[in-house]
Amino acid sequence: MRLFRRGQENRGAVREGDGDVWLVVGLGNPGRRYEGTRHNAGFMAVERLQRRLPEGTSRARFQAHIVETRDGDSRVVLAQPQTFMNESGIAVAQLVHWYKVPLDRLLVVYDDLDLPLGTIRLRADGSDGGHNGIASIIRSLKTNTFPRLRIGISRPASGPTVPYVLSRFNATERRELEDILDRTSDAILVWIREGLVSAMNQFNQKATVETKPKGA
Repeated sequence: MRLFRRGQENRGAVREGDGDVWLVVGLGNPGRRYEGTRHNAGFMAVERLQRRLPEGTSRARFQAHIVETRDGDSRVVLAQPQTFMNESGIAVAQLVHWYKVPLDRLLVVYDDLDLPLGTIRLRADGSDGGHNGIASIIRSLKTNTFPRLRIGISRPASGPTVPYVLSRFNATERRELEDILDRTSDAILVWIREGLVSAMNQFNQKATVETKPKGA
């Protein structure tokens, strides 16, 4: 499923000049070839979150597919860069500038080989950890101080990692992925409503812990 749907308008839209925007960016590669792959976990996460929020307004701008919506009184922009993973920072920098987003209100969601499948982790800053999408964002923003949420995809038992991250989840993993994406949405909503520290305390736990945001 694509986040972007042309021509959809709704009163939940974020208007230019609204200010105080929360920007949630899911990383991945555009096109059907990459749909459902491990490296597109960030795309899948913002698509799942979109189901929980008002329809809003969908647009294609700044080399990204975006939906401008709300969570209660909070203005929320969901984005999928269309620049391919290695140049994600181009779109992110343009979005941050246009919406005048303070970096503590930017959340980047992406896959992580070093976390087991079923685990999610939030953090306030840090290195790229070998992830090309995060490396691009750090270069474009000229800082590594922005919140991020990592979705564990586990490392392959053997062999190179590139074919692995560009492959699709198997049937067993897809069943587990449903719960992972729901918990990721929960974590993002807590980040918006209660702040990063609260979200970290609730969701930086073992994969078996189930936590729901207040009012969800």
